[in-house]
Amino acid sequence: MKRTLLTALLATVGLALAASVSAQSFFRINTGGTAGTYYPIGGLIANAISQPTVPNLVATSVASNGSVANVNAIQSGGAESGFSQADVAYWAYTGTGTYEGKPKVTDLRLIANLYPESFHLVVRKGANIKTFADLKGKRVSLDEPGSGTIVNARAILAAYGITEKDIKPEFLKPNAAGEKLKDNSLDAFFFVGGYPAGAIAELASTGGIDILSISGPEADKLAKQFGFYTVDNIPAETYKGVGAVKTLAVGAQWVTSAKQDNTLVYNITKALWNDNTRKALDAGHAKGKSIIRAGAIVGAGIPIHAGAEKFYKEVGLLK
Repeated sequence: MKRTLLTALLATVGLALAASVSAQSFFRINTGGTAGTYYPIGGLIANAISQPTVPNLVATSVASNGSVANVNAIQSGGAESGFSQADVAYWAYTGTGTYEGKPKVTDLRLIANLYPESFHLVVRKGANIKTFADLKGKRVSLDEPGSGTIVNARAILAAYGITEKDIKPEFLKPNAAGEKLKDNSLDAFFFVGGYPAGAIAELASTGGIDILSISGPEADKLAKQFGFYTVDNIPAETYKGVGAVKTLAVGAQWVTSAKQDNTLVYNITKALWNDNTRKALDAGHAKGKSIIRAGAIVGAGIPIHAGAEKFYKEVGLLK
């Protein structure tokens, strides 16, 4: 009799636990490399929107190769959401740019535009790189395949009349590129992300780097050619010993699939813009202050998810 009661009790507990787990929604946010800006911002948002803010929601920030990889993961079902540069999201949705000749990712949807990502071209002081022409023959990392940065790096080099044959290209994450720059086995690397980026700030503390300006007619032409690129400025001393840098920027966006539940995405969007998340973003990262509700749908080159759209209509951002 006791064994029967114990078995029944354990079965009941097991069913209750199973029901509890099944009631939870697991929502991955694919971000970028741990040395960039996507990863810490993703962690802040994941913590802020998880239960109890959104009941039964467990959100996690997942390191990844970046924008292109994140879009591909959302398309394949390998992630519920992810961060992407605005240009990459648009190209994926329309089958243009880097997605030319590939199937369109027609289910890609916007949750929110977050902040501007600045283009950094970090150069080793000892490499004597003062202009883009000086990159010829140098060892330059364009970032990893699957990142948005590699797409931008190639576009920037082309605008200044430089091909990959003119340089010694490498394909490294920012932290790995930074390590090689420190030991003089790399001369420069591209990084696209919100400033200040941890990997670059660490390098700047040694006094061994500069950041090359991306400006002039070439940059103006790029901004005109790609509507997502805007003129930007990295303020002096953002990185120790580095003066103000004229550059370009592109929007960082949080995207998902149209297949994600409307009510879930509505609750997630509402949680993103509540007072507690605001405090966490302001206190957690320098770029957090740039994430504002007024800019949530700015530069949207893809449709807004129906759940997010409902929230933005309620607060007057959409009619």
